[in-house]
Amino acid sequence: MAYTYVHNATLIDGHGGPPVKDAAVLIENETIRAAGPRAQVARPAGDVTDVDARGGFILPGLIDTHVHLMFENPNFLGMLNEPPSLAYYKAIGSMRRTIEAGVTTVRDAGGTDLGMKMAVERGLVEGPRMQISITILTITGGHADFTMRAGVNIVTQSTFAAACDGPDEVRKKVREVLRAGADVIKVCSTGGVLSPTDDPNFTQFTPEELDVIVQEGRYRRNVPVMAHAQGTEGIKNAIRAGVRSIEHGIYLDDEAIELMIERGTFLVPTLVAPIGVLEAAERTGSMPDYAVRKSREALEAHRASIAKAYQAGVKIAMGTDAGVVPHGTNLRELGLMCDVGMTPMDALTATTKVAAECLGWQDRVGTVEAGKLADLVISRTDPIKDIRSLEQVENVAVVMKGGRLVKNLLAVGETATAVAPALVAGL
Repeated sequence: MAYTYVHNATLIDGHGGPPVKDAAVLIENETIRAAGPRAQVARPAGDVTDVDARGGFILPGLIDTHVHLMFENPNFLGMLNEPPSLAYYKAIGSMRRTIEAGVTTVRDAGGTDLGMKMAVERGLVEGPRMQISITILTITGGHADFTMRAGVNIVTQSTFAAACDGPDEVRKKVREVLRAGADVIKVCSTGGVLSPTDDPNFTQFTPEELDVIVQEGRYRRNVPVMAHAQGTEGIKNAIRAGVRSIEHGIYLDDEAIELMIERGTFLVPTLVAPIGVLEAAERTGSMPDYAVRKSREALEAHRASIAKAYQAGVKIAMGTDAGVVPHGTNLRELGLMCDVGMTPMDALTATTKVAAECLGWQDRVGTVEAGKLADLVISRTDPIKDIRSLEQVENVAVVMKGGRLVKNLLAVGETATAVAPALVAGL
């Protein structure tokens, strides 16, 4: 048995309750055995690795339910000059930056294949736990169909998206994606910001087609469906079909919000995504004019919709669309969630417990409690007092995945913790 004892910390366990001062967490191999007030979490005798958090804050490993690990700051013209295999090498750094930011679990919303997931699971590369959707399903000319009017597809990565039209084509494509190893099915029920030939308010896939997609997932041991859905009608079509989550939700109306509450549909806001488009356009000039225009048009409606959904009680799970924004900057989303009215604790719960529920992994991750995998983060700063402090990756002092230290700015010995003062001045 290998034991790790984390102590001298305040525990924010992911359930949304008051932080627990002078807390401790006992880990056996990759699993949490006990967590709570230190007086109630006994340190075993014998050979134990002690991690002194130095007054920091223990959080569950954080979860981003909407990323694209296979690209970053997309430069569409540049993609035409790069072989698809290059993206895999770039993704190694993206995965590393993601987990070092404290995000130990992700749901990839398109582009990442089974080989990348297996490489992480086998320890060939460092990265977060992941659920993958393999390929985005879109209609011809819809969001994720990057075939320009000249007939050239500007996204060279073959697994990124697939166009399918009509119930029969849709059914076959879902089966192909599941065969390829998808944990979740990703569909576009509306247009989007980055797609060249549509608009966020365009409705895509008919209710019948969406029903087929959800049905095929249920046939495969209830594989869930996540829906890129920005326009009102397409959002409601997806909810009625039975998707697990609505991604973006830019133009929500009262009926859509009521449907989400009634059916338990999760909302993944990705508030940082349109901001990332505008920042990339200013920084590099690589964003097409249509994407900049649509991002500007969507900003205020997006914020208003998420605020309204939160106040109504919709289940909100944190997601960023990372790839549109740089990987490793995922935790910017938490401050933006608070800007639209969420409390810091609710934003953290959306990034832990609720996000785990959205993935269907609530029995594995999302909270710090006995029986869960030992995915932990130790923050130098109090995120309840300053949620934006988590945006600074140096404030994420320790990241643990399955009981294994992935990032450690505190030098850990076998029986005691030696501290590098220059690195932990904030603790």
